[in-house]
Amino acid sequence: MTYVEEEVPGVSSRAHHLPAAGLVVLAVAALLAGARYGGDLGRVGSVLLVQLALVAGWVAATGAGVGTAVIGVAASAGSVAALEVPDRPHLGGLLAVLGPAFLVVVLDQMLRRHRHDMVAALSVGVLLVTAVSALAVWLLVGRSPTATGLDTSALLVVGAALLVGHLVDLVLPRPALALDVPRGLLGLVLAVAAGAGLAVVRRGVGGVGGAIPAVIFGGVLGAVAALVAVAASYVAVETGRTGRGRALGLSVVQAVLPLAACAPVALALQTAL
Repeated sequence: MTYVEEEVPGVSSRAHHLPAAGLVVLAVAALLAGARYGGDLGRVGSVLLVQLALVAGWVAATGAGVGTAVIGVAASAGSVAALEVPDRPHLGGLLAVLGPAFLVVVLDQMLRRHRHDMVAALSVGVLLVTAVSALAVWLLVGRSPTATGLDTSALLVVGAALLVGHLVDLVLPRPALALDVPRGLLGLVLAVAAGAGLAVVRRGVGGVGGAIPAVIFGGVLGAVAALVAVAASYVAVETGRTGRGRALGLSVVQAVLPLAACAPVALALQTAL
């Protein structure tokens, strides 16, 4: 018996990976430029820019209403303020944003005339608020005197892992991780290896000294980035790229959602290592 692999109709590997890879470069470059060359205003501006890009992409990809967009913008501004205005900001400050935001998401859904797929709509709003709030955590990474430069290392590690994952899966998405999704185990493994390798190259920066702590730092961040990127690919394939606006929105989500997931992890590793 001969097994023949067929190309999945409607799923183009180039359209799936290349725009997302390009947007990863832009998002990481914006965050790095803001952190290294823009001072406090640049850091805040770059994080807000990426947050608002995620809100716009999220709304375009999911077809959420204006209410969800307004909530996302408000959560972006509130999370940045919560981690930037206090003299000693800490992660717990986000509770002042997340609590009211979740309540507003519920009220937004309850006040709609047509409440079809209400659970799905609630999930869209809650996940958006969580993602933009997580992006604000990049403001805390590398902020302490003993961790100077750690934010740069973390962003480079995450960016490298995402790029390697996209490019490898563009060429060889095997062994397939899921039916109809252009993602493979090889890309996942090499993405984690790229993150660990880059962290080793930058060991000694930001208080992460020694090869073993660097491998742990890069490997964990690379694994989180790669796994969330695969999950975002599932969402992109399931949603379908019908129309330019939705296609661009899905690419933004594929690029930025892993960055959001990695920010709290980078902060935790900063404390642990």
